Amino acid sequence: MRYRKLGNTGLTVSEIGFGTIPILSGNVPVLPDYCSPDVPEAVEIMMGAYKMGCNLYDTAIPEEYGDAEYKLGVFARQVGRENIIISDKARFMDGNDMFREVERSAENLGTNPDIYFVHQVDEKNQEETFSRYGALDALCDLKKAGVIRYTGIATHYYSVAERAARDSRVDIIQTCGNILERGIMDRIAENDIFRGKGLILNKVYAAGCLLSAFTPSELIGGVLHWPFSCALIGVGTREQAEAAMKEEYPPRDFTFEKVMSRLSEHFRPIPCTRCQRCHCPKGYEIHILLRQYNYYHLGKRYWAMKKMKMNIDEVYESCRRCTDRRCMADCPQGLMIPELIELLHGLAERA
Repeated sequence: MRYRKLGNTGLTVSEIGFGTIPILSGNVPVLPDYCSPDVPEAVEIMMGAYKMGCNLYDTAIPEEYGDAEYKLGVFARQVGRENIIISDKARFMDGNDMFREVERSAENLGTNPDIYFVHQVDEKNQEETFSRYGALDALCDLKKAGVIRYTGIATHYYSVAERAARDSRVDIIQTCGNILERGIMDRIAENDIFRGKGLILNKVYAAGCLLSAFTPSELIGGVLHWPFSCALIGVGTREQAEAAMKEEYPPRDFTFEKVMSRLSEHFRPIPCTRCQRCHCPKGYEIHILLRQYNYYHLGKRYWAMKKMKMNIDEVYESCRRCTDRRCMADCPQGLMIPELIELLHGLAERA
């Protein structure tokens, strides 16, 4: 295991972090493959990762995330609280709600988290998050009070990550990416405003989808040359921990063309990096729909189709009537988006 500085925080973190969602026992609709070990087994799995050099453990507040916080707290007491870094998060944008949730997290963990993120900040809720008396302000107050050490914003949106990078109140940014969905990572690497911020990456396996075409070594090594300090890997078994952490993975520069070539051995992928430059005048998130197509063909058929069918008919009708076509103006891949939306609509009708 190698280690990197986490921005200007003064923390040194393992290149590979432990994502605790798979060890929970609960109901996570977006991740049905959680492993649900009991407390002793969950602690054993986390201890195994620690012995392989992992020192950053990432979790989140219930109810969606079940008992992951509690299990991590038990592990923290056994391994020695001073030996690990705990990052936690809650999906509340109001300051009062966030203040309450941090206190609840500390109670569940039996200790104060080191890093606390406002979870899943997007383009619709960011104003409340960043506003006076919003969730970020609450985290700053908790930091001053010594309840947490560092503040964070967790987001799947580049625009939000850039806003967080420009905000002096934010210490650490957690966002998503992998060797396929590299658009946000590329944009962060190109923008000096992110320098000095701690950067943590999740979705390295694309919710497990990419494991059908790539090995853990390729997926982890493939993201390490981007300027992130830690790649979070969801771990639910000893075997998954060993696959992610037992070896040292030197950075591997997987070009996008190589990724497309590998995926083309299994299906005809849509070459979308999720850079989020495809702005729709109606506000539809095209990159999310294109992701569902790739995920569908990478084995997540039920989950991807369920997501796609939520609004594909509406998007298709809007796209068919649209004469603006601004969605294609800034697409680095030159994607013919109306044709792709028609493709997705046809797939949904047949499924």
